[in-house]
Amino acid sequence: MSHIRVNAPIEPGFDTVLTAPALDFVAALHDRFARPLDSLLEKRRARAAAMDGGTLPRFAAETARIRTDLSWQVAGSVGAPGLEDRRVELVGPVTDADAVAALNSRASVWIADFEDSTSPTWSNVIGGQLTLMDAVHGRLAGVDNPTPPTIGMRPRGWHLPEKHLTVVDGEGRESDASGALVDFGLGFFHNARRLVDTGSGPYFWLPKIESALEARLWNRIFEFAQESLGLERGTIRATVHIETITATFQMEEILWELREHCAGLQSAGWDYLFSVVKSFRNLPQFILPDRERLTNALPLMRAFTDRLVWTCHRRGAHAIGTMSNLMRHHPDADHVAAEFERMREDKAREAWQGFDGTWVADPGLVPDALAVYDAALGERSHQLDNLRPDVTVCAEHLLDLTGLEPIVTEAGVRINIRVAIGYIDEWLGGRGQVALENLLEDVSTAEICRSQIWQWIRHEVRLDNGRQVTRELIQEYLDDELTRMGRRPDDHLAEAVEVFRRCTLGEEFPEFLTMPVYSEHLVERDTSRSPAKAAIAAA
Repeated sequence: MSHIRVNAPIEPGFDTVLTAPALDFVAALHDRFARPLDSLLEKRRARAAAMDGGTLPRFAAETARIRTDLSWQVAGSVGAPGLEDRRVELVGPVTDADAVAALNSRASVWIADFEDSTSPTWSNVIGGQLTLMDAVHGRLAGVDNPTPPTIGMRPRGWHLPEKHLTVVDGEGRESDASGALVDFGLGFFHNARRLVDTGSGPYFWLPKIESALEARLWNRIFEFAQESLGLERGTIRATVHIETITATFQMEEILWELREHCAGLQSAGWDYLFSVVKSFRNLPQFILPDRERLTNALPLMRAFTDRLVWTCHRRGAHAIGTMSNLMRHHPDADHVAAEFERMREDKAREAWQGFDGTWVADPGLVPDALAVYDAALGERSHQLDNLRPDVTVCAEHLLDLTGLEPIVTEAGVRINIRVAIGYIDEWLGGRGQVALENLLEDVSTAEICRSQIWQWIRHEVRLDNGRQVTRELIQEYLDDELTRMGRRPDDHLAEAVEVFRRCTLGEEFPEFLTMPVYSEHLVERDTSRSPAKAAIAAA
């Protein structure tokens, strides 16, 4: 059996999370699922290489029987207290202050986010687990909502390691722990039983899924976890983020693999567009324009969201809409009013499409989003009966860039530079949800910004001012923007610029921005291994 070694300071309260039984459970997850995970990540790399060479995704012939068999349904919200009505889900960082604000809101669900809106410092990861435990067990001071939101959590994606925890197998071999298994394992071990006992359940939102095989691995993990803690099979419910182009072509297969544990699918717009750029970055027909031109009304996005609703409802799964990340605090009242009106229009479009709920990034957005879905749903908890018989979405529709003229402007390039560097700077400082350019941004926005710049350089795009996008031009704009940026004594701007240059100006395209930044800049290893600062749990 493996054991886990902690390579970081045990801060006050962390021993409540990093107990020997909890670490034993995480070690057991690694024993059973680390090798299958490695295999799936290798399949990702092979699939990415094929698309890099021009192979476009298609609906797989070998799984056609799953798509054509109309007899099967997922568990959905049946037997999942607190997930029947999901009209507004609030997602954000896992600090005491954020948790209290979320639990005092009128959101249907609060998702404690260990992924895109959390910078995975050691303090944030384990401190977030401590906050989640306090929230689930009713120990957070300041929560006074008699009907608080249902609590769920989003673990990190499969690709991210947790370098502060080392797995030592039975033969003494060492490896970094999986961030996903650590987040899920600690969260499930400490909270699942309490959630069930208080009339809810262990509910998870699964990011960065690329294939049905990856969903199958999660299903195996759920089966093992429930059996280990003596919970009934099917107690766990999961909502899968559809945020990669490959997952879009396997939505029904993903539901099938998770069916007894599946609550629904969520459309992640910015991540989806990042996936399009990343997957087809060498194909000139997939050049995307300025970010402000990328809206949910585009044919590409309408096909994606229509098929998601159609897929979910024919299988009894909830369809959850795309994130809104407006900032409610802004000195220009007219600007705020216009942005909120646009958000309400987006939510109304979602509800008309048949979505059962939506996502917001700030408690201040909940009332407006809720008003839209209240008007659309009335007394109903969802609109699963809206089967969208009008929807016919084929592979060509999902890859259709019609109406998306590749207009790139100097202003658009400069905004991407500012957002990417500004976000990396804050992320290195431990903040995962950041106010930038009048929006609350997370990792997905930084990813689309830097990937677009790489793509524009790669294809020698010409700006509206006639200048060609080159490495030299980006460096010129970067120098300009840096002279205008305010500096703080504790900023990480120099590191952020270094990361930006590597991820946008280099020949190679890093798969994820966060991986090299985390490994080379963020990890705070405790090299002393002193008993006062490290703990060992033997399984």
